[in-house]
Amino acid sequence: MFEQLINKIKTLSDGEFKQATIEIQEFINQIPDDEFKAIVKQIGIIPENIPHDSTEEKLYSKTSDIVLARCFRMLGLASKALDERADSADILAESISGYNYSLVADAKCFRLSRTAKNQKDFKISNLSNWRGSENEYAVLVAPYFQYPQSTSQIYSNALDNNVCLLSWEHISIMLERNVKETTSFKLESLWDASSMIARDKSLCFANAKKCFLPKMDMYVAKKSGISKSGYDKILSKYKEFIIDRGKDEIKYWNNCIAEIKKYTKEQAIDELIKSKKLQEKINVITLYLDKLSR
Repeated sequence: MFEQLINKIKTLSDGEFKQATIEIQEFINQIPDDEFKAIVKQIGIIPENIPHDSTEEKLYSKTSDIVLARCFRMLGLASKALDERADSADILAESISGYNYSLVADAKCFRLSRTAKNQKDFKISNLSNWRGSENEYAVLVAPYFQYPQSTSQIYSNALDNNVCLLSWEHISIMLERNVKETTSFKLESLWDASSMIARDKSLCFANAKKCFLPKMDMYVAKKSGISKSGYDKILSKYKEFIIDRGKDEIKYWNNCIAEIKKYTKEQAIDELIKSKKLQEKINVITLYLDKLSR
Protein backbone atom coordinates (compact mmCIF):
# COMPACT_ATOMS: atom_id res chain seq x y z
CA MET A 1 0.00 0.00 0.00
CA PHE A 2 2.92 2.37 0.68
CA GLU A 3 4.17 1.80 -2.87
CA GLN A 4 0.68 2.57 -4.16
CA LEU A 5 0.73 5.80 -2.17
CA ILE A 6 4.11 6.80 -3.64
CA ASN A 7 2.85 6.04 -7.15
CA LYS A 8 -0.21 8.19 -6.43
CA ILE A 9 2.03 11.06 -5.31
CA LYS A 10 4.16 10.77 -8.45
CA THR A 11 1.10 10.67 -10.71
CA LEU A 12 -0.56 13.68 -9.07
CA SER A 13 2.57 15.83 -8.76
CA ASP A 14 2.19 17.12 -12.33
CA GLY A 15 -1.23 18.59 -11.58
CA GLU A 16 -2.55 21.44 -9.44
CA PHE A 17 -1.27 21.08 -5.87
CA LYS A 18 -4.51 21.76 -4.04
CA GLN A 19 -6.44 19.23 -6.13
CA ALA A 20 -3.62 16.70 -5.67
CA THR A 21 -3.90 17.19 -1.90
CA ILE A 22 -7.64 16.53 -2.01
CA GLU A 23 -7.13 13.33 -3.99
CA ILE A 24 -4.37 12.15 -1.64
CA GLN A 25 -6.66 12.77 1.34
CA GLU A 26 -9.46 10.77 -0.28
CA PHE A 27 -7.02 7.96 -1.06
CA ILE A 28 -5.67 7.81 2.50
CA ASN A 29 -9.09 7.99 4.13
CA GLN A 30 -10.37 4.94 2.26
CA ILE A 31 -7.44 2.68 3.23
CA PRO A 32 -8.45 -0.04 5.75
CA ASP A 33 -6.97 0.46 9.22
CA ASP A 34 -4.54 -2.48 9.06
CA GLU A 35 -3.07 -1.33 5.74
CA PHE A 36 -2.94 2.26 6.97
CA LYS A 37 -0.91 1.16 10.02
CA ALA A 38 1.67 -0.28 7.60
CA ILE A 39 1.93 3.14 5.93
CA VAL A 40 2.54 4.80 9.31
CA LYS A 41 5.61 2.58 9.75
CA GLN A 42 7.02 3.80 6.43
CA ILE A 43 5.97 7.43 6.11
CA GLY A 44 8.77 8.95 8.23
CA ILE A 45 11.38 7.98 5.62
CA ILE A 46 11.22 9.91 2.34
CA PRO A 47 11.97 7.48 -0.51
CA GLU A 48 15.16 8.24 -2.42
CA ASN A 49 13.26 7.99 -5.72
CA ILE A 50 11.40 11.21 -4.86
CA PRO A 51 13.55 14.06 -6.24
CA HIS A 52 14.92 16.56 -3.74
CA ASP A 53 13.21 19.97 -3.64
CA SER A 54 10.58 18.77 -6.10
CA THR A 55 6.81 19.04 -6.29
CA GLU A 56 6.77 15.33 -5.45
CA GLU A 57 8.67 16.01 -2.23
CA LYS A 58 6.32 18.85 -1.31
CA LEU A 59 3.31 16.60 -1.93
CA TYR A 60 4.95 13.83 0.12
CA SER A 61 5.33 16.27 3.01
CA LYS A 62 1.67 17.23 2.73
CA THR A 63 0.79 13.54 2.61
CA SER A 64 2.60 13.00 5.92
CA ASP A 65 0.39 15.71 7.46
CA ILE A 66 -2.71 13.92 6.20
CA VAL A 67 -1.40 10.60 7.55
CA LEU A 68 -0.66 12.10 10.97
CA ALA A 69 -4.10 13.72 11.13
CA ARG A 70 -5.68 10.30 10.56
CA CYS A 71 -3.40 8.85 13.26
CA PHE A 72 -4.79 11.33 15.76
CA ARG A 73 -8.33 10.38 14.72
CA MET A 74 -7.52 6.72 15.28
CA LEU A 75 -6.19 7.72 18.71
CA GLY A 76 -9.63 9.11 19.51
CA LEU A 77 -9.23 12.81 18.71
CA ALA A 78 -10.89 15.00 16.12
CA SER A 79 -8.14 16.04 13.73
CA LYS A 80 -7.48 17.54 10.31
CA ALA A 81 -4.56 18.62 8.18
CA LEU A 82 -4.79 22.38 7.65
CA ASP A 83 -4.49 24.20 4.35
CA GLU A 84 -1.00 25.42 3.62
CA ARG A 85 -0.50 28.81 5.20
CA ALA A 86 2.68 30.62 6.10
CA ASP A 87 3.62 30.68 9.77
CA SER A 88 1.02 28.20 11.00
CA ALA A 89 0.84 24.60 12.15
CA ASP A 90 0.06 21.80 9.69
CA ILE A 91 -2.27 19.76 11.89
CA LEU A 92 -4.93 20.58 14.46
CA ALA A 93 -6.39 18.00 16.85
CA GLU A 94 -8.78 18.23 19.80
CA SER A 95 -10.26 15.97 22.43
CA ILE A 96 -13.82 14.78 21.80
CA SER A 97 -14.10 12.80 25.02
CA GLY A 98 -14.92 15.70 27.30
CA TYR A 99 -11.38 16.71 28.31
CA ASN A 100 -11.53 20.14 26.69
CA TYR A 101 -8.04 20.46 25.18
CA SER A 102 -6.58 20.90 21.71
CA LEU A 103 -3.15 20.65 20.15
CA VAL A 104 -1.23 21.65 17.06
CA ALA A 105 1.16 19.20 15.45
CA ASP A 106 3.89 19.07 12.85
CA ALA A 107 4.94 15.96 10.90
CA LYS A 108 8.60 15.57 9.97
CA CYS A 109 10.02 13.10 7.45
CA PHE A 110 13.65 12.67 6.44
CA ARG A 111 15.63 10.74 3.86
CA LEU A 112 18.02 8.07 5.11
CA SER A 113 20.67 9.83 3.00
CA ARG A 114 20.12 13.09 4.87
CA THR A 115 23.22 14.24 6.74
CA ALA A 116 23.21 15.44 10.36
CA LYS A 117 20.15 17.49 11.25
CA ASN A 118 20.15 20.62 13.38
CA GLN A 119 17.56 22.43 15.44
CA LYS A 120 16.28 24.37 12.41
CA ASP A 121 15.10 21.11 10.86
CA PHE A 122 12.73 20.53 13.78
CA LYS A 123 11.34 24.08 14.21
CA ILE A 124 10.57 23.64 17.91
CA SER A 125 10.13 27.35 18.64
CA ASN A 126 7.92 27.82 15.58
CA LEU A 127 5.69 24.97 16.64
CA SER A 128 5.36 26.46 20.10
CA ASN A 129 4.35 29.81 18.61
CA TRP A 130 1.84 28.19 16.26
CA ARG A 131 0.02 26.81 19.29
CA GLY A 132 -1.15 30.33 20.08
CA SER A 133 -3.40 31.02 23.05
CA GLU A 134 -6.25 28.80 21.90
CA ASN A 135 -4.39 25.45 21.90
CA GLU A 136 -2.92 23.85 25.02
CA TYR A 137 -0.29 21.59 23.45
CA ALA A 138 2.21 21.35 20.59
CA VAL A 139 3.40 17.98 19.27
CA LEU A 140 6.24 17.19 16.88
CA VAL A 141 6.32 13.77 15.22
CA ALA A 142 9.59 12.75 13.52
CA PRO A 143 11.43 9.47 12.81
CA TYR A 144 12.65 8.03 16.14
CA PHE A 145 16.16 7.16 15.03
CA GLN A 146 16.66 10.49 13.28
CA TYR A 147 16.25 12.50 16.44
CA PRO A 148 19.72 13.59 17.69
CA GLN A 149 21.01 10.69 19.75
CA SER A 150 23.24 12.65 22.13
CA THR A 151 23.23 16.36 22.93
CA SER A 152 21.08 18.80 20.99
CA GLN A 153 19.46 22.13 21.60
CA ILE A 154 16.12 20.80 20.34
CA TYR A 155 15.60 19.00 23.67
CA SER A 156 16.15 22.07 25.80
CA ASN A 157 13.98 24.09 23.39
CA ALA A 158 11.22 21.51 23.71
CA LEU A 159 11.44 21.57 27.50
CA ASP A 160 11.49 25.36 27.64
CA ASN A 161 8.50 25.64 25.31
CA ASN A 162 6.55 22.54 26.42
CA VAL A 163 6.65 20.91 22.98
CA CYS A 164 6.05 17.16 23.00
CA LEU A 165 8.58 15.22 20.92
CA LEU A 166 7.03 12.03 19.60
CA SER A 167 8.12 9.71 16.81
CA TRP A 168 6.33 7.87 14.02
CA GLU A 169 7.40 4.71 15.84
CA HIS A 170 5.64 5.90 19.01
CA ILE A 171 2.48 6.63 17.04
CA SER A 172 2.73 3.28 15.25
CA ILE A 173 3.12 1.34 18.50
CA MET A 174 0.04 3.01 19.98
CA LEU A 175 -2.01 2.30 16.86
CA GLU A 176 -0.90 -1.34 16.83
CA ARG A 177 -2.02 -1.61 20.47
CA ASN A 178 -5.34 0.09 19.60
CA VAL A 179 -4.72 2.91 22.07
CA LYS A 180 -7.62 5.35 21.97
CA GLU A 181 -8.76 8.24 24.14
CA THR A 182 -12.18 7.67 25.67
CA THR A 183 -14.20 9.10 28.54
CA SER A 184 -12.34 6.67 30.81
CA PHE A 185 -8.87 6.80 29.20
CA LYS A 186 -7.08 10.11 28.79
CA LEU A 187 -4.12 10.86 26.51
CA GLU A 188 -3.60 14.46 27.60
CA SER A 189 -0.62 13.67 29.83
CA LEU A 190 1.23 12.35 26.77
CA TRP A 191 0.92 15.64 24.91
CA ASP A 192 2.04 17.40 28.11
CA ALA A 193 5.09 15.15 28.54
CA SER A 194 7.64 17.98 28.15
CA SER A 195 6.12 19.78 31.10
CA MET A 196 6.46 16.65 33.25
CA ILE A 197 10.04 16.03 32.11
CA ALA A 198 11.02 19.66 32.78
CA ARG A 199 9.98 19.32 36.42
CA ASP A 200 12.80 16.82 37.01
CA LYS A 201 15.71 19.17 37.72
CA SER A 202 18.21 16.31 37.76
CA LEU A 203 17.93 15.91 34.00
CA CYS A 204 20.34 17.53 31.62
CA PHE A 205 18.20 19.73 29.39
CA ALA A 206 20.22 19.03 26.24
CA ASN A 207 20.89 15.31 26.63
CA ALA A 208 18.64 12.85 24.81
CA LYS A 209 19.91 9.81 26.69
CA LYS A 210 18.90 11.27 30.07
CA CYS A 211 15.95 13.22 28.87
CA PHE A 212 13.48 12.94 26.07
CA LEU A 213 13.75 9.66 24.24
CA PRO A 214 13.84 7.27 27.22
CA LYS A 215 11.17 9.28 29.03
CA MET A 216 8.89 9.33 25.98
CA ASP A 217 9.46 5.60 25.53
CA MET A 218 8.33 5.08 29.11
CA TYR A 219 5.21 7.22 28.69
CA VAL A 220 4.22 5.55 25.39
CA ALA A 221 4.81 2.07 26.83
CA LYS A 222 2.60 2.92 29.82
CA LYS A 223 -0.21 4.29 27.64
CA SER A 224 0.08 1.20 25.43
CA GLY A 225 0.06 -1.26 28.33
CA ILE A 226 3.50 -2.65 27.49
CA SER A 227 6.30 -3.60 29.91
CA LYS A 228 9.72 -1.98 29.44
CA SER A 229 11.27 -5.21 28.16
CA GLY A 230 8.34 -5.77 25.82
CA TYR A 231 8.60 -2.22 24.55
CA ASP A 232 12.36 -2.55 23.94
CA LYS A 233 11.75 -5.67 21.83
CA ILE A 234 9.14 -3.86 19.76
CA LEU A 235 11.47 -0.89 19.19
CA SER A 236 14.22 -3.29 18.08
CA LYS A 237 11.83 -4.66 15.46
CA TYR A 238 11.36 -1.14 14.11
CA LYS A 239 15.13 -0.80 13.88
CA GLU A 240 15.30 -4.01 11.84
CA PHE A 241 12.53 -2.70 9.60
CA ILE A 242 14.50 0.50 8.93
CA ILE A 243 17.63 -1.51 8.12
CA ASP A 244 15.66 -3.47 5.51
CA ARG A 245 14.21 -0.25 4.13
CA GLY A 246 17.72 1.20 3.96
CA LYS A 247 18.89 -1.72 1.83
CA ASP A 248 16.11 -0.97 -0.64
CA GLU A 249 17.15 2.70 -0.79
CA ILE A 250 20.79 1.71 -1.39
CA LYS A 251 19.62 -0.60 -4.18
CA TYR A 252 17.82 2.32 -5.82
CA TRP A 253 20.99 4.44 -5.88
CA ASN A 254 23.12 1.54 -7.09
CA ASN A 255 20.68 1.11 -9.97
CA CYS A 256 21.03 4.83 -10.72
CA ILE A 257 24.81 4.47 -10.78
CA ALA A 258 24.53 1.51 -13.16
CA GLU A 259 22.32 3.54 -15.51
CA ILE A 260 24.68 6.53 -15.44
CA LYS A 261 27.59 4.29 -16.40
CA LYS A 262 25.71 3.46 -19.60
CA TYR A 263 25.53 7.12 -20.68
CA THR A 264 27.27 8.35 -23.77
CA LYS A 265 29.56 11.35 -23.37
CA GLU A 266 26.82 13.67 -24.69
CA GLN A 267 24.21 12.23 -22.30
CA ALA A 268 26.59 12.62 -19.37
CA ILE A 269 27.25 16.26 -20.25
CA ASP A 270 23.51 16.97 -20.60
CA GLU A 271 22.76 15.35 -17.25
CA LEU A 272 25.54 17.30 -15.53
CA ILE A 273 24.23 20.58 -16.93
CA LYS A 274 20.73 19.66 -15.83
CA SER A 275 21.79 18.57 -12.33
CA LYS A 276 23.60 21.86 -11.75
CA LYS A 277 20.54 23.78 -13.01
CA LEU A 278 22.83 25.91 -15.16
CA GLN A 279 20.18 26.86 -17.70
CA GLU A 280 17.81 27.91 -14.92
CA LYS A 281 20.51 30.18 -13.51
CA ILE A 282 21.04 31.74 -16.94
CA ASN A 283 17.28 32.28 -17.31
CA VAL A 284 17.03 34.05 -13.94
CA ILE A 285 19.91 36.41 -14.80
CA THR A 286 18.44 37.07 -18.26
CA LEU A 287 15.05 38.01 -16.79
CA TYR A 288 16.74 40.34 -14.32
CA LEU A 289 18.73 42.05 -17.07
CA ASP A 290 15.61 42.34 -19.23
CA LYS A 291 13.90 44.28 -16.44
CA LEU A 292 16.87 46.61 -16.11
CA SER A 293 16.90 47.34 -19.84
CA ARG A 294 13.23 48.36 -20.03
